[in-house]
Amino acid sequence: MPLHSGAMERRLRIIGSYVSPYVRKVLACLNLKGLDYEIDPITPFFGSDEFERLSPLRRIPILIDGEFSVSDSTVICAYVDEAYPRHPLFPIDPRDRARARWFEEFADTRLGDLFIWGLFYQKVVRPAVWGEPGDEERIARTLTEDLPHTLDYLEGELPAEGYLFGDIGVADISITTFFRNGAYAGFEVDETRWPRTAAFVRRTLDHPAIAALLPFEDVQRSAEIKHRRQALLNAGAPLTEETLGTREARKGLMPL
Repeated sequence: MPLHSGAMERRLRIIGSYVSPYVRKVLACLNLKGLDYEIDPITPFFGSDEFERLSPLRRIPILIDGEFSVSDSTVICAYVDEAYPRHPLFPIDPRDRARARWFEEFADTRLGDLFIWGLFYQKVVRPAVWGEPGDEERIARTLTEDLPHTLDYLEGELPAEGYLFGDIGVADISITTFFRNGAYAGFEVDETRWPRTAAFVRRTLDHPAIAALLPFEDVQRSAEIKHRRQALLNAGAPLTEETLGTREARKGLMPL
């Protein structure tokens, strides 16, 4: 039996920035399920002591469902799928479910390492948050060695049309979310070399569950840190009344 029936559903709360690929993944899954939520759009660098209590590794997102809370996007998506079963995030067949979980893990680890730590953190976060240049050697290695090898793998796995297991699910979203951050760091998939991957990413980003989030990302990226919350409110983002954000940034164990 599901943990919650439709009549018992309450508004969920998500702690984490719209621009985070892991937050985007969770919000898109909530959108697929038609769940009501509000968001505290902070980055982990500006999280308070209460943020750290809820997420000891200082990771985003955090999900709060009544008195229950949990962090890590994979754990959150698994919980939401079990607690709120409409529009399943995983396929029914056990082998397909195993493959979907593999793609989610591959995305969260390998794509996260390349697109976030290899590109986005180096080219966007380090200059903007810490006022220091990115690691040019790591950027070059990511672009010339690591990403091409990884994209070769995806090109052989992704479908020419549609999604991985029929309807869109967590596997598709998990892969695609990192390409959005890659684009923010100036990376675009070469359509002549990886046509399936490029089409898959474009198709998934165009799905309403993700497309609805992108305008809020643009607002957050374009506004100064001290004005972001008001800018998002002005844009109609469903924000929490209170925030776990702080004025001063501090580094965490696994900040993205």
